[in-house]
Amino acid sequence: MSSTALSIKNLSKYFGSVCANDHVSLDIYKGEILALLGENGSGKTSLMNMLSGIYFPDEGQIFADGKEVCIRSPKDAYALGIGMVHQHFKLVDVFSASENLILGIDPSKPLDRKKINQELKTICDRYGFEIDPDKKVYDMSVSEKQTLEIIKTLYRGANVLILDEPTAVLTPQETERLFSVIKNMKKDGKTVIIITHKLHEVLEISDRVAILRKGAYVGCIETAKADESKLTEMMMGEKVTLNIERPEIKDKKLRLSVKDLCCKDAEGRDHLKNISFDLYSGEIFGIAGISGCGQKELLEAIAGLQPAVSGSSIKYFRDSEDEATELIGKTPRAIRNMGVHLSFVPEDRLGMGLVGSMGMTDNMMLKDYDSGKLFFTNRRKPGELAARIKKELDVVTPGLQTPVRRLSGGNVQKVLVGREISADPTVLMTAYAVRGLDINTSYTIYKLLNEQKKKGTAIIFVGEDLDVMLELCDRILVLNAGKCAGITDGRKITKEEIGLMMTGSERKQDEH
Repeated sequence: MSSTALSIKNLSKYFGSVCANDHVSLDIYKGEILALLGENGSGKTSLMNMLSGIYFPDEGQIFADGKEVCIRSPKDAYALGIGMVHQHFKLVDVFSASENLILGIDPSKPLDRKKINQELKTICDRYGFEIDPDKKVYDMSVSEKQTLEIIKTLYRGANVLILDEPTAVLTPQETERLFSVIKNMKKDGKTVIIITHKLHEVLEISDRVAILRKGAYVGCIETAKADESKLTEMMMGEKVTLNIERPEIKDKKLRLSVKDLCCKDAEGRDHLKNISFDLYSGEIFGIAGISGCGQKELLEAIAGLQPAVSGSSIKYFRDSEDEATELIGKTPRAIRNMGVHLSFVPEDRLGMGLVGSMGMTDNMMLKDYDSGKLFFTNRRKPGELAARIKKELDVVTPGLQTPVRRLSGGNVQKVLVGREISADPTVLMTAYAVRGLDINTSYTIYKLLNEQKKKGTAIIFVGEDLDVMLELCDRILVLNAGKCAGITDGRKITKEEIGLMMTGSERKQDEH
């Protein structure tokens, strides 16, 4: 085995009474790709945040090249050759790639754009990146932004790169390119640590897998000796069946009919252009597309949160095709008052889905706080619902009144999904329902969605993992730049075909 790049000894981190990391010890070797696995709240990101200078450990030691070091800030981490690319990118939208590259570097040095662009080109040529140094961040795709973040880390001299959920919003083709770059970095002697929940990617790209459970280090296994069942058992402490059910559609009834839906932004640019599809009770209808291709606007238009262009139509059908209600032009409250039972798990879970300063009980109450007849709100039923969701989805929180913004991203997602499903909707829309969730909780969510499907709920599922979408969804609508690239049968299409449709590399597919 190669020499040790970093060693952590008995590292612990506490947030109040919650122990995020409990005396974790781990060796990380030079020139290896190490995958870090664990369920939500297991302490993966907290541990890496201590290595990258975001958090300071409460106990334990960190060694770099055999010497004990003190990392109090990201600047200290970069001085030791450690850089982290976070799930939410740290870029300035109005700046170009080269301008973002030099942010935070010694301001006393003269700004030599020609030299910066040449250094950027050198890094790109060395590892296989593709980026335009003059392109503004707001014009970049998610993949380009991630590429820039990685280049920015390398530009600062990092030899140990930590990537937090790097493939979360990438197409299969973009993921392949990223893995090719990571392998090039390994050949160059770089150490890469990947935090991810996608087990098939772990098995494809990593050399070793380190596993955390409830903040403690469980063990490390060579990837060549591992499989999905073994890794899941180590993560959860028990055997877990990794099968996604796809029951047949029964008692199929038209529930939504979307015709020629168009949405524009404030500058008049198209978000969605002439989107048409029918949604039926008892089916899971997938929406696939590169991030920012209109998925958000599509769901928000149905929910009454996004204005649509004149001529668009979204009709809701109750129990027969003769009972149609037009949703265009209606507010969310008006839609609810018309008796339309619609639940929505938005992409922005804390900005739109939940109130971060409130606890679980108060966030449960938001769905029906104005339905009571008394002056005072009734907290008993929301409290019971919060307790049930906490138990069934294993939400890690100090208490039901703890502000949800203090929970991990995965636990926030559990609260939101649990609340929306509990409303017993006829139409359930989910945008990235399992984003940030561990494998066990993800499969719990898939099971809940299938239970809703069996009840006759019409479900729209926006996802980022195409493997899951192909196993879960009955039909899949593929978006490309706000337009429909085709509607396909989830049982017959392949992941590669969907990836090509998402990027516009293949002509429009006809529905099977």
